[in-house]
Amino acid sequence: MRIGIACPYSWAVPGGVQQHIRDLAETLIGLGHEVSVITPADDDQPLPDYVVPAGRAVPVPYNGSVARLAFGPLSVGRVRRWLKEGDFDVLHVHEPTVPSLPLLACWVAAGPIVATVHTAMRRSRVLLATQPVMRSALEKIDGRIAVSEAARTTLVEHLGGDAVLIPNGVATKRYRHAVPLDGWPGPGGAIGFLGRMEEPRKGLAVLLKAFEILAAERPGLRLLVAGPGDAAAQLHKLPEPLRERAFFLGEVDEEEKVRVLHSVDVFCSPNTGGESFGIVTAEAMAAGVPVVASDIEAFRQVLRNGRAGELFANGDPADLARAAGRLLDDPAQRADLAVAALAAVAEYDWDVVAREVLSVYETVVLGRATVGVAQ
Repeated sequence: MRIGIACPYSWAVPGGVQQHIRDLAETLIGLGHEVSVITPADDDQPLPDYVVPAGRAVPVPYNGSVARLAFGPLSVGRVRRWLKEGDFDVLHVHEPTVPSLPLLACWVAAGPIVATVHTAMRRSRVLLATQPVMRSALEKIDGRIAVSEAARTTLVEHLGGDAVLIPNGVATKRYRHAVPLDGWPGPGGAIGFLGRMEEPRKGLAVLLKAFEILAAERPGLRLLVAGPGDAAAQLHKLPEPLRERAFFLGEVDEEEKVRVLHSVDVFCSPNTGGESFGIVTAEAMAAGVPVVASDIEAFRQVLRNGRAGELFANGDPADLARAAGRLLDDPAQRADLAVAALAAVAEYDWDVVAREVLSVYETVVLGRATVGVAQ
């Protein structure tokens, strides 16, 4: 099958949607399919062979974050050319309501289209107001996928209709084994975090407050943080005596990310909202690391309502400290949660998820022509 995938966000910036698309594309290629991904990216940016750049991305505030999108005459032209040259059997667009390449591709394309919705958000006045403008593009979508119940709810509230529920995939084998960073986790214990430091909804501020509480009772406990952002600014949010026990690595590549997960005793997902699935949480589970996560819908789903990880009251540093402290003090409980997490995350393995996505492709392709450019 010839498959075209449209990515809304810059390939150069780490994010769950970009990673989902990358892993899906590589899994489908491994299964023998021809896959091409178009994404916001500069022409001189190093990209995998299957990725086509569609021009420079522009930062735009979106869903409590800053999304880097591509939308304009240059992008339209490149999408048209990509569709024409690709002659795809099916077009797969991700986040089609975002003003970027997937929406452009829906407007331009003719043929079978599948859309995946990743975002979970409250009713958006912007999306509701722009719905009439988008309708001509979105009505062309033949099959809809939501990565979680939260994402499905967002889709229903803003677009109507329904979607097949297919979760995010996790390359579980990639996370299973790694050598910890030198000197980690250490005899005093370590708690970890991965995410964009300065994005409030990622919850690092909640974790820093919890670390203050935990560190007062555990003199050897350390904090390991990885992700883009101003590390110095985050470090100075801690009392000076604790700064030498908090380590900020900045943005890390995929290999180092796996090592970070294997370098801590407890992984924390303190996100305060806006998550539809929790891919980093699932990756920690695949690494066999016990997880403490905020009690939001996305994490309850992935952690099986607390059976595969500890949940704490959203936004409450004291409750996070209590939950993490219990695990730090109980190696047997950590081991039990790690086993439960590995079992729970197995159903998100890409070998399983990609075949479910292929079933949607096959359904929409039946009786339809290949994807071309609308006249």
